[in-house]
Amino acid sequence: MRDLTPGFAADEPWQLVVEDWTQPAFLQPPVPDGVTLANPVPTPDALDLLITSKNHDLKQAVARQGQPEDWLFALVSLQTSGIYSKAGRDRNYWNAVRTGNIYAPRVLVGLAPLPKADAGMSPRLGAWFRRDVTALLETRASELEQNEFYAENGIGLTWLAPWPEGEQFQLNDRAPHLDIWFIEVCRRLRLQMTGEAITAKMTGTEKGRINGGVLGGKIGDPWTPIPKDPEKKALSLASKGFDYRVLTKVLFGETDAHDWILPVLAKPLQTDDETQTFFLVAQGVAAERKKNGTLGFHSRILPIAGKVSRALGPRREQLHELAKAQTKTIAVFDKAIGNSLALAAARGEREKRKKDHYTYAIEARNRFDRAVDGMFSEHLWDRLEAQDKGREALEAARLRWARTLYDFAKTAFETALPAIPCAGVFRPRAEARARRAFYGTIRSQYPELFDQPEREEAGHAA
Repeated sequence: MRDLTPGFAADEPWQLVVEDWTQPAFLQPPVPDGVTLANPVPTPDALDLLITSKNHDLKQAVARQGQPEDWLFALVSLQTSGIYSKAGRDRNYWNAVRTGNIYAPRVLVGLAPLPKADAGMSPRLGAWFRRDVTALLETRASELEQNEFYAENGIGLTWLAPWPEGEQFQLNDRAPHLDIWFIEVCRRLRLQMTGEAITAKMTGTEKGRINGGVLGGKIGDPWTPIPKDPEKKALSLASKGFDYRVLTKVLFGETDAHDWILPVLAKPLQTDDETQTFFLVAQGVAAERKKNGTLGFHSRILPIAGKVSRALGPRREQLHELAKAQTKTIAVFDKAIGNSLALAAARGEREKRKKDHYTYAIEARNRFDRAVDGMFSEHLWDRLEAQDKGREALEAARLRWARTLYDFAKTAFETALPAIPCAGVFRPRAEARARRAFYGTIRSQYPELFDQPEREEAGHAA
């Protein structure tokens, strides 16, 4: 680490608190002459990524006994993933340049080894970090070729360089200042000792530290998926987080298998053991679109076999088609739930169904969606393996998926139906027609799901 920072005899770039503010400190750039850090930060949680407007549900600045490691974690989180907020006239707290949405922190999508001797559902941080570093070293040369923004020997630790007011690092082929795996600082702040406690001061700036806003976060972040469409920005999260729709889009594409580019840390390595099981880790803070607000931290950790992880490369087209087929099947059952419950709300009169009637199906459809979300990837890996075994195995996997969805949909529908508001005199007709619509829709698409007892039961109910 000292080799990265020659000329600093007291290791200032690696110290949390350095009294001389003309020198750098850890993730804290030097403060230039004429700049005053006027905004106090009493606790490490006051540096949080989350935007809170009222001090009731989520309390602000409560970590009064914050330890040095709390400040370290807060610094790393804020400086590398900070989002935009207004600090005052002509001064702003600018977002980290690797974010796709200025109001949304960076997301992380990557592979982490699952320990063979541990049945837990969390990656071991040491093994995860080691694989990430290996991947960054292995892909450095190829990534430099693909990204014209960076220099072979560019600046890697951005807090070492002076930050004169109004000056920026540039991301273009005319002035490649940065190393491809640079560590960013997006805030002008400094830690200090106040008595025996650490506190901080910060201020906004006229411009962001790195000039890359027009790139929409598509600058080669090793954790962030980016779209091939030049009009779209790097991935950012909405309120549903990493549900199966988002993961399917990122991993296997929306309209084409390759319309989203996986980051280097989510791709298999040549050195990965084919028998190794991995975690697919997807994490991030969701944001309100075009608003200065956050919607919570989302984390999704899925175990995948080494064979499946390698399929994320050469077999991505096949996974795209399989995922698309699964999604179409989901749509059949989701539509059956919505239409049939809306019919019940309309007293069983199909021609009188209106938009308002469909609102009574929202909770049931959400319940179905949550159940599907937990099983989507498991059945996708099942289909991939079945595809290698032949047509019969693939058809069997298709029916297993349909049966799973049928069970989820039936539970959601039957649970919601008695609660649909309907006048008592019309309820028997409304429920009978709703059941006929629900089971009839599914039977028309998947007659194999109905054995004789179920046929008789559904016919009797109708």
